[in-house]
Amino acid sequence: MSEQAEITAVPRRILFDGATVFGLAGALILIIAAIVIGGSPEAFINLPGLLIVVGGTFAVTTVSFTLGDVGRTFGVLGGTIFYRERDPQDAAYSVLEIADYCRKHGVLRLAGAELEKFSRETFLHKALSMLIEGVPEKDINDILSEDMAAATARVHRSAGVLRKAAEISPAMGLIGTLIGLVQMLGNLDNPSAIGPSMAVALITTFYGVLLANVVFNPLASKLERNAAEDQLIHYLHTVGVLSIARKDNPRRLEMLLNSALPPEGKVRFFE
Repeated sequence: MSEQAEITAVPRRILFDGATVFGLAGALILIIAAIVIGGSPEAFINLPGLLIVVGGTFAVTTVSFTLGDVGRTFGVLGGTIFYRERDPQDAAYSVLEIADYCRKHGVLRLAGAELEKFSRETFLHKALSMLIEGVPEKDINDILSEDMAAATARVHRSAGVLRKAAEISPAMGLIGTLIGLVQMLGNLDNPSAIGPSMAVALITTFYGVLLANVVFNPLASKLERNAAEDQLIHYLHTVGVLSIARKDNPRRLEMLLNSALPPEGKVRFFE
């Protein structure tokens, strides 16, 4: 094998997050099944209630953030359902492989084809590019720390949008309940209007609680979980690149990486 092929880039497949989709679908199917078994599914379909809860939640959430924040949240969710395969243990092995290569052949040998193997791993690619260009260790650390903080803040902002929507949707359901009750009390002399008004009063609360606890809060938790994993991978990349910049022994780097990895994800690169 030629020296230019000694570093192997970890394949990054596009994966489907079945846990998110099947979990949401499963919860909704169980609720719908319970409604159908009860024998009155049409009673749970109410257009005014949907307008109040869904439209109202979207509008009030936008007041708390911006249209851009709300729009980016949909993009982040799409990246959660169809995501690029990433694993902290694979990231640690990749960093150790790069460090071992640099110890044997020098940092400048990374330039060119070896560097392009990590073009899809944008954070690591940027860090290695700065290393090759001779950027001081402190500047590399500062730049990578800022990038890491910005990426984490972007995901947490999207999770915050979902958390806020989870707070607002039950409140919009309560508003719909009050509207329905007012309409019902204002039409006590018209029995034909009491039923539709009562339906709005009850169904909007159902819609609000359903959205908050089945959709918004679980999705926010998934975004925060993914952000924590990405932050760990970025930290491993940062530790590795800074270690290479200091010309540390790769065995010491292995100990540093293992101190950040969970017990089941420890690496044994030199064994």
